[in-house]
Amino acid sequence: MKPSRPLYEREPELAAAARAVDDLCGAQAVGGLLVFSGEAGLGKTALLAEIRAMAADRCTIWSARGGETVTSVPFHVVRQLLQPALDQFPPDETRALFGDWYDTTAPALGLAEPSGPQPDPQGVRDGLDFVVARLASRLSHRPLLLLVDDAHWADGESLSWLASFTARLGELPLLVVQAYRPQEMAERNASYVADREAERGSDGQSAVTRVALRALTPDATAELARAALGEHADDPFCREVWAVTGGNPYEAVELVAKVQDQELAPVEESAGQLRELGASARGSGLVARLERLGTDISQELAATLAGMSSAEAADCTARLRDARIVSGFDPLEFVHPLIATAVYRSIPPATRTAMHGRAAWAITRAGLGAAAASRHLLEVHPDDDQELVAQLREAAGQHLAVGAPEAARRCLERAIEEPPRPKDRAVLLYELGCATLLSSPPTTVQHLRAALDMPGLDDGLRVDATFRLAAALAHNNQLKDAALSLAAEAARTAPGPGLMRLQAAHFMWEGMQATEDDGPARSRRLTRNADHLKGRDNSERALLTLRAFDAMLRGENAQLIVDLCERALIDGSPARGLGWTDSEWGFELPTMVGITYAFTDQLDRAESLFGEAVRAFEISGWSGAHLAFAHTLLGMVHRRRGRLAEAEGFLREGLRLADRVGSGLPVHWDAACLLIDTLLARGRTAEARKIADRYNFGPPYPSAMVLPDGPCVLGRLLLAEGRKEEAIAELEAAGAALEPRERFNGIWAPWAGDLARALAEDDPGRAAHLAARARVHAERFGTDTAIGEALRCVSLFAPPEEAEQLLADAVRHLERSSSAYEHALARVDYGIAISSHRELARAQKQAMACGAEGLAARAQQARTSIRSSE
Repeated sequence: MKPSRPLYEREPELAAAARAVDDLCGAQAVGGLLVFSGEAGLGKTALLAEIRAMAADRCTIWSARGGETVTSVPFHVVRQLLQPALDQFPPDETRALFGDWYDTTAPALGLAEPSGPQPDPQGVRDGLDFVVARLASRLSHRPLLLLVDDAHWADGESLSWLASFTARLGELPLLVVQAYRPQEMAERNASYVADREAERGSDGQSAVTRVALRALTPDATAELARAALGEHADDPFCREVWAVTGGNPYEAVELVAKVQDQELAPVEESAGQLRELGASARGSGLVARLERLGTDISQELAATLAGMSSAEAADCTARLRDARIVSGFDPLEFVHPLIATAVYRSIPPATRTAMHGRAAWAITRAGLGAAAASRHLLEVHPDDDQELVAQLREAAGQHLAVGAPEAARRCLERAIEEPPRPKDRAVLLYELGCATLLSSPPTTVQHLRAALDMPGLDDGLRVDATFRLAAALAHNNQLKDAALSLAAEAARTAPGPGLMRLQAAHFMWEGMQATEDDGPARSRRLTRNADHLKGRDNSERALLTLRAFDAMLRGENAQLIVDLCERALIDGSPARGLGWTDSEWGFELPTMVGITYAFTDQLDRAESLFGEAVRAFEISGWSGAHLAFAHTLLGMVHRRRGRLAEAEGFLREGLRLADRVGSGLPVHWDAACLLIDTLLARGRTAEARKIADRYNFGPPYPSAMVLPDGPCVLGRLLLAEGRKEEAIAELEAAGAALEPRERFNGIWAPWAGDLARALAEDDPGRAAHLAARARVHAERFGTDTAIGEALRCVSLFAPPEEAEQLLADAVRHLERSSSAYEHALARVDYGIAISSHRELARAQKQAMACGAEGLAARAQQARTSIRSSE
């Protein structure tokens, strides 16, 4: 297909575009990402126009353009892309189109008022993915082409979505074409994020094509000049056009247009005048009063901003359109981003700032809201204006409500510079800390500590600020600092619900530390504080939760632990205010109840709680680390049940979701630990090692404890690999860390049983002692899983007849439990001990039902051995 107008020396670029469009429209409908990069004026916009033309009859096309003046407006580019398509549907159909994502995503697109808890930015992005896929299928049966020009000026929220969305293009019949300037992209610290994300696409099939545009050669510039001025344009003149413009197509076109306007003869004698004309072509004569129209604004609002009547504005607009400065009618647009930049940057800074203030006033007067005005308010010079502080705080709240915490952060940081009144500064810092909690825990720590160090926070805000500070420190792998901050604030807080909240958080972050100075003393304090409580309010329920979790780790009586959990819940569910998405207490407390149930053989209750978590996070759009952790927890329940294939699926999904958020997060450690343990149970040692290496699972461990105990799982992996000496060292270190803390739960931390097996040949006396002690702790704990596992280990060191009885008892206990994999293990051991072909056949069938191929193979091998000996 020929271009609609000449694009000189762009044959490779057009060929790449044609191939991408043909692939998209072919029988296989192969999507992908096509990226054009180049400095301003090299023809990126013209190329996108050609792609639009070549795809017009074959594709559904959506387009958007970033703008230098709207980089701080969240979801600006996304709205440009989607709103024309969404406008085709009536409101009721639009809501149905969004499905369950409406409350999360519609506010980001300006289609609904925010409701419910503050959305997770990852959830908003996932909702946008869903809506785009639904729109693409509803609007036509043609493949979808997305054109994004000036992506270097895309707002951060849209750029983040594009980066994540392009990573999964291989799943959709969809082509994304982006154009950007490399220098501007780098200056905004985005650094080609879309390219890199697409290259590491989750399915590894996303097609990525990158094309860097170059300036025109002298020959191509001469051809361009002669096409406009005539073949009589001589070589020296055309050479000077190239020298003045550097081969920049936009500047060359504008310079040639100036030559035509001036009726300058295109001959060598005129070449000396080209430099002066070139300077004029770059925009020095543009009308300054329209500098802040942006790239998309109504003529009425522009007239208000410029202080013109409607008639005056219409006349000016017509003249600017004739001069190829603006295009369109309502809204108006600059014909090229270079013109917008030239207009904006030609205005003296003081005048520009004043016009930002006037623009904010005009937008507010038009009823468009604080969030819409905030992009101008950010540019106004600080002037002790308390009304501006209030507007920026309001705008920050609106940005947070639609899932744009970075936009909220910018507003609050600007409000701090104004400055606010002294009595409001601490509250502003508190709000700023809350805004950055999900995106930057270190920044949150800085702001909340500053807020707590100055007057201005009332008692309630001080408690909440300290609670959130501790959470940020914990997320930043500073659990000890979190506990110390809570203790210090609790010491100055009067008795009441606030103090109990601080005390509960202090107990939680102390207990969650991987190492602790005096764990038993903390456990005794927690026991005194919690055992008598009835669960009458959330502070009591929080303490009961922490007490139950601590008792589970210590291996106290399981019935007592379950009773504590029951008092911490209302009819088996978290109380109002303690739910999965409630912000006052956080999701950690219901998580701890569910984990406690899982390790006390109450797996139905644990699965019910974690199923609630997945639903709550999905409904609220919390599809980042929270949803990753919920899948991990469900994987843990399936692992405990012995549904190993299902467990592996949930745990891999937990890691996939976590990978989208970042790296080295607490959920990465937990999901990797559980997945390694699950793969070992399945007999897939090599796969377990791959996961361990990929996620750097091993020392140094994080400051927070890992679910289940990380060193124990690593020791189990080393044993499976035959690295016995390393395994013994790891397991001994695990025991040395856990025993002083009196954490004797052998299901959470099976170091003693595994160490006994590792030492059985070289040090049978010590091994038998370890197994006997583990049995004592298991019988104190009292669950069938714990007792059955302990008896199975003890049988290794007993005479044959006693060993047979111990294994029979182990099978009996484990048969009563929900731990199908451990039951299969005991039955295989029992079948081997009594040389029973029938028992081993039953054990093999059970192992296969669990997905434990390695154990099933062991049972089959034992059956074969029995047959051969008969």
